[in-house]
Amino acid sequence: MIGLGIWQLQRASWKEGLLARYESAKGLPAIDYPAEPTGVETLLYRRATGFCLQPVSRRTTAGRNLAGKSGWSYIVACRTGGGEGPGMIVDIGWSERHDATVEWRGGAVDGVIAPDKDSLIRLVAANSKPGLEPSLPPGPDAIANNHLLYAAQWFLFAALAGLIYWLALHKRGIKP
Repeated sequence: MIGLGIWQLQRASWKEGLLARYESAKGLPAIDYPAEPTGVETLLYRRATGFCLQPVSRRTTAGRNLAGKSGWSYIVACRTGGGEGPGMIVDIGWSERHDATVEWRGGAVDGVIAPDKDSLIRLVAANSKPGLEPSLPPGPDAIANNHLLYAAQWFLFAALAGLIYWLALHKRGIKP
């Protein structure tokens, strides 16, 4: 348990560095949306631009608008060139309804690169598409860093286990 507490302290340090890197990414110049999402940690929360030649598919996921209101973010997979499949995933905006009518045929997109559970990354558009409101742009401030609390928890468990062991020995009349 002490080892787990030490590991959580190391994780806390690692997470602080990661969050600092994400925070600094917001001030870096915009990049082109990557064709291959390699080095995801260096891409997250960077401003980026891309061009959607043709929307290929659409899905909705839980999201928030700029006011923080819960609803649905509209995620579009786009063909970006050369006849390949989806090359760019774009959050084109937010709606209270999961079945809003959205007509978007593609085009230039500016926004911020965010994590995406299905495709590693997606581009959250700075300007919503017709029929939608802008989605809340991603930020590292939404990422929890609870590792110090977890470390304290493991150290407390270790202390309690030691106390229980001492009490068990004491009850049997064994001097530790």
